[in-house]
Amino acid sequence: MPRRTQFTLYKPKSILNKHKRADHWFWSRYTAYPYLGCQHGCEFCYCREQKFSPYDNPDDFAYTIKVKENAPQLLRKALTRAKTDVIFTGDYQPAEKKFQLSRKMLKICLERNFPVFILERSPLILRDLDLLTEIESRARAVVSFSIISTPDSPHYQRIRQMERLAPPPEKRFAAMEKFASAGLMTGTSMMPLLPELCDDDANLESIIKWTADHGGSFVLASGLTLSDQQRSYFFQILAQRFPDLLPAYKKHYPAGKSYGAVDNNWRRTALKIRELCQKHGIKDRMPRPIIPGDKFATNKRIVEILADKLYAMELENVHKSQLWAYRKAAWAVEDLQQDIKLIYRTMGLKGIQSVENISPSLGKVIEKLLANLLNEQESNPTALNTPSGVLKFK
Repeated sequence: MPRRTQFTLYKPKSILNKHKRADHWFWSRYTAYPYLGCQHGCEFCYCREQKFSPYDNPDDFAYTIKVKENAPQLLRKALTRAKTDVIFTGDYQPAEKKFQLSRKMLKICLERNFPVFILERSPLILRDLDLLTEIESRARAVVSFSIISTPDSPHYQRIRQMERLAPPPEKRFAAMEKFASAGLMTGTSMMPLLPELCDDDANLESIIKWTADHGGSFVLASGLTLSDQQRSYFFQILAQRFPDLLPAYKKHYPAGKSYGAVDNNWRRTALKIRELCQKHGIKDRMPRPIIPGDKFATNKRIVEILADKLYAMELENVHKSQLWAYRKAAWAVEDLQQDIKLIYRTMGLKGIQSVENISPSLGKVIEKLLANLLNEQESNPTALNTPSGVLKFK
């Protein structure tokens, strides 16, 4: 007899998770989720890992949904004291039809003029297109769809079995097209790319082409992680349903490691994704959403450019010391409490180089970026506030 889903309502003490600075993938500073557990129940989901899961039995993750019934009230209270920045929020699993907490939380974000980022597997998010469009007009709203295969993939049926109740990717792409038509930034998160199933060139190109054809402007990608109880759970699934894959996964994910040998192949995959994105006219990085009128818009654009360069250097296998120099410089600009343009205008290059963790050589790089950015602003005053205004290294 199929197991029925149980909903447990509770009132947590907090809802908004604050991070020291925005991450360099989704550009979110905060996270706020209305549910624990997920009815979609994708077999590979990292949320079954001990550090994320409130369940001793990984099986419960898909059948016991914990509902944070006071989430909207907690969010309203938290945002009155928070610095405006991107919130990673929303959860459109089937429970959302009943409880509508994601919608209520979006209303709070709109009320407080906070930008949002949503990563989703369900077209149910289209129900809130009205709210997201209004948030976009005041702040920014970005919607990314988690998609790891298309019907063109030779492993499509196997992947669909692993996605369990998640709606088919065709419906996710159709939803993406509607968001793009409404003027919202949207794209695909190929997360996680399953070894032996999703990382072949044909599948990668199919996803990227579908994304471009449906109005998506970016594709982000990462590999599968398997730790502790999630590793045991997933290996059990493979043994039961896909025993031919088990030997390869044991090799990729040896006991005690999250990534295993898969790391050795990731650079090739990421470079292929970059090549295919260029071919189809989209990006393999997500442009940073910036609120119009943000007094730190220049700082944030500089950080975005440095982070993009850092990612390119990682793909080029640049020495770790150089990577850390760029990473620390990006963090230093992110943490500045002044507009970097003012520092540059009053003190010049010495002012930039005086900022802690910005080396003399990186100071010169940032000086050139600022000069280019100021020139671009002269011809396009809104360049800082639109994704098309992102500068590149010259």
